[in-house]
Amino acid sequence: MSSRYDCVVVGAGHNGLVCATLLARAGRRVLVLEAAPQVGGAAVTREFAPGFRVSAGAHLLPAMSAPLGRELALHRHGLELAAASVPTVALAQDGQCLPLDDDAALAARSPADVAALAAWRALQRRFAQALHPLLTGIPPRLGTQDRADRARLLTLGWKLRRLGRDDLRELLRVGGMCVHDLLEERFELPLLKGALALDAVLGTNLGPRSPGTVASLLYRAAVAPGAGGAMLPAGGLGSFAQALARAARAAGAQLRTAAPVARVQVREDRVTGVVLEGGEEIEAPTVISNADPRTTFLRLLGAEHLDAGFVRRVSQIRSRGMTAKLHLAVDGVPPFSELPPQALRGRLLFAPDSDYIERAYNHSKYRECSEQPVLEITVPSASDPTLAPAGKSVLSIVVQYAPHEVQGGWQGQRQAFTQRILATLERCAPGLSPRVQAAQLLVPQDLEREFGNQGGHWHHAELALDQFMMMRPVPGAAQYRAPVDGLYLCGAGSHPGGGLTGLPGRGCALAVLRRSAEP
Repeated sequence: MSSRYDCVVVGAGHNGLVCATLLARAGRRVLVLEAAPQVGGAAVTREFAPGFRVSAGAHLLPAMSAPLGRELALHRHGLELAAASVPTVALAQDGQCLPLDDDAALAARSPADVAALAAWRALQRRFAQALHPLLTGIPPRLGTQDRADRARLLTLGWKLRRLGRDDLRELLRVGGMCVHDLLEERFELPLLKGALALDAVLGTNLGPRSPGTVASLLYRAAVAPGAGGAMLPAGGLGSFAQALARAARAAGAQLRTAAPVARVQVREDRVTGVVLEGGEEIEAPTVISNADPRTTFLRLLGAEHLDAGFVRRVSQIRSRGMTAKLHLAVDGVPPFSELPPQALRGRLLFAPDSDYIERAYNHSKYRECSEQPVLEITVPSASDPTLAPAGKSVLSIVVQYAPHEVQGGWQGQRQAFTQRILATLERCAPGLSPRVQAAQLLVPQDLEREFGNQGGHWHHAELALDQFMMMRPVPGAAQYRAPVDGLYLCGAGSHPGGGLTGLPGRGCALAVLRRSAEP
């Protein structure tokens, strides 16, 4: 391989692969370097017990925005879906369930909530359509005379103005609210409010009463407005990453795995390439980091190349992980007694009400695991039998809240927390524990070690109003460009944020191409 490229991408996570594909299609000579033996970052499928495979990090693929989906054409590169739209079912502590996409089931419990939910979803769609343009490209800077920035601000203003007076006023009113208050205004059923509140806080260091959680909920809708529910790729999330890798190679990008980068090389205040841990030097005038901002600036680049104020802002990025992942190998079908068999193909939420989530969050403030955790449960083998041996099942569970640092250390807490999660599962699936043949718990420290994101945070940086849009990750690096010429960010810590959307990678590719076109 040549050691000279136009662009080097550090990290073959999904955003890095999206960025590499778009740059290679634009004619750039691109090399992607990945420290792990396989591409995908947290979007990988692996065996955690003999015969049982699971998506190690994220376990559902949010629907990508239509333009990016058309650009990548992943179906041509082998991406197949085991489930094209995963329904959501809320689970109660007595084993009862509430399908959120079944108006008849909802009407049987609360006729008023059927109309309220339809009205909220319609309003959310209108908000999403207005906000989506701001999430799909380079975020505008404020107070600039740059024509491109001013054009983006005008476009956003026009989209918001088209909402009309009533919707715009409502967006301004609710945008900074806590989701608990919003749900109390609109809905009656505690189970419905718990499910919607969980969507606002999943993967974050926030509770339903935290300010700005409505913005987090709107973000999830705005990244892909009108695209439907989450998807389950056949073979797990690893097949999604492999399709991205094939798209990158087809565009002309080169990929190297087991090639950890030790540092970004700088000469005369400009990036000149990277140095691998083995000492190999690779030259490139543009280096794009898919790592989190703190890793990029403080470890790969080094504080000596940055001014003190910028280093202080980067050091203060909030990225304290609160989310764990539990994988279970189960004999037979999980005994969710009140669920019809087809519901096991869906997304099962155990968050009985908003106050339950808030109480679970309270423990994390004091470096404690939740006594009664909140769960997002999937049974991927129900849609894709290849993930488990015949007659057996795989459960993949996202768990809130599990702090990155706990009192006494995770070595002494891991088994106890696993048992606490199983006890919580028993409330809606009595008799599950004796069927568990193997269990693997990944806490934020494991996610940090295995996938490299400091703090173990799923989004690299908290999705909060002060770390959002043109302030993400920090002022001075909010348009993917670092203060050092030639260095860019394309990971979840950059605009617009986390989730398997590919939008940070796309936005970064646009920023690189725009920069190269400048005189």
